[in-house]
Amino acid sequence: MKKIYLFAISLFAGVLVLTSCKDDNEKNPGGQTGTNLYDIDYSSANAQNWGEYMLRVSALLKNDAQTLYDDWVTSYNGGAPFSAIFKTHNTSAYPSAFSCIEQILDGCADIANEVGDAKIKDPYDYYVSGDVTKALYAVESWYSWHSREDYSNNIISIRNAYYGTRDGSVSPNSISALISANDAARDADIVAAITGAYNKILAIPQPFRNHIVCAESEEAMEACLALEVKLDNLKSYIRTNLSQDPKLDAIITTYVDDVVIPTYADLKDRTAALYNACAAFKSAPGNQAFEECADKWMLARTPWETSEAFLFGPVDSEGLDPNMDSWPLDQVAIVNILTSGDFSDMDWSAGDSEAEITAAQNVRGFHTLEFLIFKNGNPRSINN
Repeated sequence: MKKIYLFAISLFAGVLVLTSCKDDNEKNPGGQTGTNLYDIDYSSANAQNWGEYMLRVSALLKNDAQTLYDDWVTSYNGGAPFSAIFKTHNTSAYPSAFSCIEQILDGCADIANEVGDAKIKDPYDYYVSGDVTKALYAVESWYSWHSREDYSNNIISIRNAYYGTRDGSVSPNSISALISANDAARDADIVAAITGAYNKILAIPQPFRNHIVCAESEEAMEACLALEVKLDNLKSYIRTNLSQDPKLDAIITTYVDDVVIPTYADLKDRTAALYNACAAFKSAPGNQAFEECADKWMLARTPWETSEAFLFGPVDSEGLDPNMDSWPLDQVAIVNILTSGDFSDMDWSAGDSEAEITAAQNVRGFHTLEFLIFKNGNPRSINN
């Protein structure tokens, strides 16, 4: 997730109130009434632009996912695929097997930190400081009420990288197996920390945006940050004791072939299915078509979130992470696009300024499509 804090404060006509540590089923944040930008719904007045916007955003997602897969499997920057570059580790970026293991663990530690110290803590800090509006807009995936699942899938991405599999089993060619053979207690501690962070996140009452400040959120933050520390310590342990271990090459190969590439293959296939659902919606809008788009969005979201422990290489260098996953959104700009039908605001090129690129990325990607498909945790409906 690329975090860019462009908060559409004008979305709220009144005072926004969130609950903490109790269930809240109100349909709009704070239960405010009247017309504001968040209240915009699909209708006959905006139907053409709404369907076109969904189609174009889903097409960009599909293309970015295809690019990411091709970079790893076919060719990266016109040369060898990134998978080969990483597995052979004879470049200045990756000069040794240990440098690749270090990259894997850095990716795991980074996402553990991001979940604990940003995805959960940023909304928490804004809320306790009294900036409730900013707190809400810092909650990722709150249109679909999918926040906890996003965050827990981020922890699954760590587990997969550590185990060398995607099904919860431990590959014999994995960091976990290597550590277990040399320091079983350390491996058990890492496994417990991964499991603990995952469980603590799912213990937060649903939806997270209504329960930002509660004991469960605090415990989840602490568990994620404790996991980060253990992963950093693990990297130091391997550097000191196992940096020349002959098993490292097989671990890297398994990580690439059994974790990274299959995850990106799922992302490629599921974003293509999401695009097809959005195309079908544009051709024949309806509540069932909205539900189909919502189902396909959820399915496509999983491989993305379970890839966030490896946000290095092409996904970083080519700007694919912010293209696909910028948050929070610029909802005012999104509504302007819905009104004007000027979809050029989603496009950027290498010569654009950072501000221009950021503005484009804030009106596309998973979360823009989420805004267009979901409201209050449910698929949107047709209003005439």
